Amino acid sequence: MSFIRNAGRLLWRSPAVLLVLTALFWSGNFIVGRAVHGSVPPVALAFWRWTMGFVMVIGFAWPHLRRDLPELARRWRLVVLLSALGVAAFNTMVYIGLQSTTAINALLMQSAMPLVILLCSFVLFAERAGARQLLAVLVSLAGVLVIASRGAPASLASTAFNVGDAWVFGAVVSYALYSALLRRRPAVHPLSFIAATFALGALMLVPFYAWETTSGAPMRWSGTAALAVAYVALFPSLLAYLCFNRGVELIGANRAGQFVHLMPAFGTVLAIVFLGESVHGYHAVGIALIALGIGLAIARRAPPARAPE
Repeated sequence: MSFIRNAGRLLWRSPAVLLVLTALFWSGNFIVGRAVHGSVPPVALAFWRWTMGFVMVIGFAWPHLRRDLPELARRWRLVVLLSALGVAAFNTMVYIGLQSTTAINALLMQSAMPLVILLCSFVLFAERAGARQLLAVLVSLAGVLVIASRGAPASLASTAFNVGDAWVFGAVVSYALYSALLRRRPAVHPLSFIAATFALGALMLVPFYAWETTSGAPMRWSGTAALAVAYVALFPSLLAYLCFNRGVELIGANRAGQFVHLMPAFGTVLAIVFLGESVHGYHAVGIALIALGIGLAIARRAPPARAPE
């Protein structure tokens, strides 16, 4: 048990590992969301995702939540805003977008998130990105484009965009605002914050879920639907949000956002493992560029040398 506790403490202090896990879990979210887009309505998937995520976490969170309720209530406006942006809006908009957009288009939209986070941080808090940080984003983005275009970036000029892409880009803006505002979140236990935002996000979706159900798109439960809800509730929700929120706490939203560029790399690996796709040279080039960009983003500057006394 002591080994597990020590490993857990080490993980909780390792932003790179936490954010890599976040990107991995979110990559699976896109695959599942696209896989069930014809059988599970988008708002239903989002509603049950957060409802089940809350059920999974509340038993662990309750002792902390009971203690932290006064602070959460005092900062209720910010808690509601973060719940709306990062929980209710983001994933619902992604699932709606995946009803009509292609995987490559969604990938391109999602890859804009690090740049949008930089912009939100500047607009909200006048936080300027350094030259190295901008270079890191551009290098990783180049890797994303190499993978998305299958090694021929010029081909992206002929890519057609539709209303689904607008939904996905709206989701990107929503989560970028959430990421930038996390620096102001109440000083409460991580499980308290997760439980509160999951509950509020699910409640915000109730009227939209009711409208979707009564307008001819009811949730039809099946083994596939149940597995999809279980996956998105546990991995991209509970575990990923714990990891991402902690990563932002440790290194800030701008640097944490850089890890979003890992998603196409993980998507490629998952497609090779589960869909039997072939490995090509452009996969290696793209993943190498993404890794280089992330390395530039998280590398610490050496302290200035002290003058000899």
